[in-house]
Amino acid sequence: MLVTGLHNLISSFMRILLRVFGYTARYPWMAAATMFCAVVGTLMVAVFPAVTQQVIDVVLRQHHPEKLMPLIVTGLAAFFAQDLLNCLRILLNNHFEQRVIFDLRSDLYARIQMLPLPWFDNRATGDIMTRLVEDVTNVERVLIDGIEQGTVALLQIGIVLALMGHYSGSLMLASLTPVPFLAVGALAYTLSAGKRYRATRKATSALNSLLHDNLDGIRQIKTYATEEREHDRFNAASDALRKASLIVMRYWAIYSPTMNFLGNVGMVMILAVGSFQVLHGTMDLGVLVAFLVLARYLYEPVGRLHSLNQLLQSGRAASERVFSILDAPLEEGWKNPAPSGEEITLKGDVCYEHVGFEYQKGATVLHDISLHARPGEMIALVGPTGAGKTSLVHLLSRFYELTAGNILLDGRPIREIPLSALRRSVAMVTQESFLFNGTTADNLLIGKPDATEEQMWQALAAANAEAFICRLPKGLHTQLGERGVKLSVGEKQRLSIARALLKNPPILVLDEATASVDNTTERLIQEALAHLLDGRTSFVIAHRLSTVRHADQILVLDRGRIVEQGDHASLIAAEGLYASLCKEAEAHHGVFGVVA
Repeated sequence: MLVTGLHNLISSFMRILLRVFGYTARYPWMAAATMFCAVVGTLMVAVFPAVTQQVIDVVLRQHHPEKLMPLIVTGLAAFFAQDLLNCLRILLNNHFEQRVIFDLRSDLYARIQMLPLPWFDNRATGDIMTRLVEDVTNVERVLIDGIEQGTVALLQIGIVLALMGHYSGSLMLASLTPVPFLAVGALAYTLSAGKRYRATRKATSALNSLLHDNLDGIRQIKTYATEEREHDRFNAASDALRKASLIVMRYWAIYSPTMNFLGNVGMVMILAVGSFQVLHGTMDLGVLVAFLVLARYLYEPVGRLHSLNQLLQSGRAASERVFSILDAPLEEGWKNPAPSGEEITLKGDVCYEHVGFEYQKGATVLHDISLHARPGEMIALVGPTGAGKTSLVHLLSRFYELTAGNILLDGRPIREIPLSALRRSVAMVTQESFLFNGTTADNLLIGKPDATEEQMWQALAAANAEAFICRLPKGLHTQLGERGVKLSVGEKQRLSIARALLKNPPILVLDEATASVDNTTERLIQEALAHLLDGRTSFVIAHRLSTVRHADQILVLDRGRIVEQGDHASLIAAEGLYASLCKEAEAHHGVFGVVA
């Protein structure tokens, strides 16, 4: 059991070190300079014990006062050199570790952006943020501080033991008396620490996830007056982190003083054996004093290794969380980039051939979907809630991968089109328009990063958004707040339409784009949509009859199947589900009634 645990521990650390060494290899001169300062600074520890021994045995006992000042200067110079090198080492180390943190965090974020949407569906945003911000820092501490401090500590122990052996082999053996006990204690702590530190990282993520959700939903909390309930939930998550942290600290509170006590036992053993030898004339007093000074330099790095052990355990738990993201499978489309130099321009001919889809195995959402949208046509999707309308359009951008059939764009299978080219060709305007916490211009430039201000104003005018943007304090350069909180629902929707206009894609998806606005705002949005839809292949998840009736094709979905297909007039004449939905909508909402 012990052997298995030790083997797993060593294997785990080796995997971590091998992976993080790739990041240090990017900055070899910084790594070499840091280690040079650390090694040479460590060698300076040999000077003062030798100076002490010479002062006692030569200057004091043999009465050579003329040698005192050179020895004092030598000792002072050694301390100065040691601290100067430590200063340089710390400066180099800080630059080194910050570059590594930047690289690791950048790689992690790049990986996150290429993961499939189902990966995000199963994870809390706060947990991902914790891994990206806090866990990366903990991994870096293993990488830089752990390797550097561990190397320096081991080097110092080696140097000190060599000097001890030079002075007295018996005293060296006395100094090593606690070593077996120190090793057993360190091993016991290390083998049991992983679970505790993983629990702490998990509790930290849970707290951050709850905090992120509550800050994001602060308006709902205030609307439903659930402040007290949410405070209780926050306290519960915070208390879980407190308990997990206390468990770690409790074990450390026992482990660290115990290791320190064992080190002091070694000091006492040196004093006892050395005093016995001095009394019997087999050792000079200066050698004993030098040995006591050396013992300080021996047990100080041993104590540092114990503290480093705690650092390594925390970093080990964090690295498991970071590397689980770096090892997560990419979206399939990123694995097949376009051949170098290939430019892909889509015209907007979309064909679904017997497409099936399921979010979870065995729970089919779409059954045998076939449709053909020619360039410039408008396809309306209607049907009851849960019929599969949004799932159908999500497949077009490969947010999810179809499980049966095929989708062709301009006659080319969708899986053969590089993901970046595919998504540049499709724009989506959803019911809940997402705006980033930036300026109006920042949000528009997502659609076209190189757009000029003139082009942005033209897009805003076409989206009926120019007037309200002009009323903002700084126009295009007004900060919109998180999720565009300073704008109304209709204003956010029109800004999203302007963004799609700037993108100018051949294929457009409108997912209930007028669902949450009044009739006046809807008319403004409908005018904007008329500009947006012109000349593009569009899929419109219809919310209002006014949008549906002008579509080239109307697809009626029910339980994941297309149950009716045609234009408005033919479907009304068929007196099926579509006609029923329209009659119900007109009865409740008038001519602009809701049909889906």
